[in-house]
Amino acid sequence: MKLQTLGLIALGASAMALPAAVVFAGQSAAPAALQPVGAFASIADPAARSAAIFTEMGKVLTHPRCLNCHPRTDSPTQGDAMRWHTPPVERGPKGMGDTGMECATCHGPGNVTYADGKSSIPGHPLWHLAPIEMAWQGKSLREICEQLKDRKRNGNKSLAQIHEHNATDTLVGWGWNPGVGRAPAPGTQAQFGELTKAWIETGARCPA
Repeated sequence: MKLQTLGLIALGASAMALPAAVVFAGQSAAPAALQPVGAFASIADPAARSAAIFTEMGKVLTHPRCLNCHPRTDSPTQGDAMRWHTPPVERGPKGMGDTGMECATCHGPGNVTYADGKSSIPGHPLWHLAPIEMAWQGKSLREICEQLKDRKRNGNKSLAQIHEHNATDTLVGWGWNPGVGRAPAPGTQAQFGELTKAWIETGARCPA
């Protein structure tokens, strides 16, 4: 039986199971705040300062809000525990799901809070998986750093475009507004953008 067929069968059951799963995902500890760029000014060596700044960025890059959409397989994960997506879905040719099980089947243009007020379905107009070239799950922070700098593995983006993406992209920004019952990424998108800019300006060095 094809995966998309299994997914359609599971869709009805998952609609009832999802609220509990989302509530469980939101029960993790509150995320740590991001340190401002100025907190790294005392590191005299620019290369060391750059690597330290990226390590701070890593609090966002390795958070479930990011990793769930940067899977190492063709299926996303969900929740703080990064569980297998329910219902089962696949990336599809454009990262928006396979035929008959597109992301937009369940994920609308915005978050939808359940009637109980304790959980929600995440949503965004451009909801989709990151390209497989940008898979981060299971990688070290250094590996993610090197990948971000490699235009063959970062969506063919320059460092300036990486900064713009981190600082202004609205789908990235969803990570700080993930809906009721779901822990947001650390800090704010503005802080994440400032750290990205400072990382680039100090040489875009990677941690060991």
